[in-house]
Amino acid sequence: MPPLVRPVRPTDTLTRDALAVLQPGFTGTTAPDWLLRRLDEGLASVGLFGRNVEDPDQLAALTGRLRREREDVLVAVDEEGGDVTRLEVRGGSSFPGNHALGAVDDPALTRAVARELGRRLAECGITLNWAPSADVNSNPDNPVIGVRSFGADPQLVARHTAAYVEGLQSAGVAACTKHFPGHGDTAVDSHLDLPRIAADLPTLRERELVPFHAAIAAGTRAVMSAHILLPALDGERPATLSPAALHGLLRAPAAEGGLGFDGLIVTDGMEMQAISATYGIERGSVLALAAGADAICVGGGLADEDTVLRLRDALVAAVRDGELPAERLADAAARVRALARWTRDAGAGEGAAPAPGIGLTAARRALRRTAGGRPYAPLTAAAYVAAFTPLANIAVGDETPWGVAAELARLLPGTGTGTYTADAAAAGTPALVEGLLTAAAGRRIVAVVRDVHRHPWMADALAALLAARPDSAVVEMGVPQAPPRGALHLATHGAARVCGQAAAEVLTGHR
Repeated sequence: MPPLVRPVRPTDTLTRDALAVLQPGFTGTTAPDWLLRRLDEGLASVGLFGRNVEDPDQLAALTGRLRREREDVLVAVDEEGGDVTRLEVRGGSSFPGNHALGAVDDPALTRAVARELGRRLAECGITLNWAPSADVNSNPDNPVIGVRSFGADPQLVARHTAAYVEGLQSAGVAACTKHFPGHGDTAVDSHLDLPRIAADLPTLRERELVPFHAAIAAGTRAVMSAHILLPALDGERPATLSPAALHGLLRAPAAEGGLGFDGLIVTDGMEMQAISATYGIERGSVLALAAGADAICVGGGLADEDTVLRLRDALVAAVRDGELPAERLADAAARVRALARWTRDAGAGEGAAPAPGIGLTAARRALRRTAGGRPYAPLTAAAYVAAFTPLANIAVGDETPWGVAAELARLLPGTGTGTYTADAAAAGTPALVEGLLTAAAGRRIVAVVRDVHRHPWMADALAALLAARPDSAVVEMGVPQAPPRGALHLATHGAARVCGQAAAEVLTGHR
């Protein structure tokens, strides 16, 4: 019997399809020549990061240049609002993040915030947002999700995920709901290693999958996969590379136990260690496409032409070797192009009335105030801000400022600030606090913390500070899991610029 011969499509078509499924990044604030050439050759998407953004005018000029090369190019960005911002990477976001919106629990507000965020993205030429995060933050020690989640209750997360999707897409920007099938019950950051979730399938359906059902019902145009291992689905491969997770669970119809999603499946960044350290990005990309992914996100750390060409060639070779069916690659490329057409025809931003103050309004509503055991008088003179600063979350990055110092200094000129880290605490808590009190020089102190429940050094330093200066105020800008402490305790539920502004207003009585 003669061997089965697989029909192979023409090289040019294969090459164009292989380029179409890539979502690469680049360096600089103008489009490099190599990127423009690849758009002409079939590349259909480009991912933007903080390094590509100076201001709205520059960003609009950049996306306009890309669009002159390819009218329907998908221009994607990771703009969650809150802690994770690319548009305002150097100043902090004008929008509170998911945890703040979940704390308010007003889906109409979440919808309005997402609509205004989408309007601003559309004005800059962005057509795909890798947001919202639909993760249920069931593990309070989660090092990578935290305030990026609407909360720990699946139903709350579901209603706000749906509202966010509706708001964003009403502005003509496609939503990409992430991180499927749920990154909330992890204690490992997939940027650094492969997390494992031990939950059984009934738990996943009752917890992790609830917000994704809601997002799909709300019409999310894309879903992003997570680099997490779920033995209940697949004991060998992480979700991004698992046919059981992507095809069997996300794509399959409800009658077969799936979610019935028919939109674009995008991978999380393939350069993340959970994939690249084990499989390499070329092999990982082939496996992801074969498993059911449609678009390969790469470029957060790898942002050059060589990466694009290596991935293109790996996909073409996989088809020629019979490892990746040509029909699967063609289907993925067709889904990318279909979403590109939707964003082109959606009339990005048209009819979305500006709501410039909605972010600050939401941040004010999210703030929770707890009085301590002694009276607190608003700050009226220059204060000292002690910022207890953990190691930056890789998804957030260390470029974006956070805290209340800048806003307090604006309201109370002469306000000073000091940053205190785990390295400083290594010399001993007493020495750290003694140096802090010396720097404060008798001024009233505002201690700013972030996820104090996850950092023993931070909890110890805060306790020692409050023992010495019980009149100090405490601002928690992470997940407020630890008991409130201080003469005044403010929980902002996030570290966006507007969250700091709302806290400073309360600290000073200016509102």
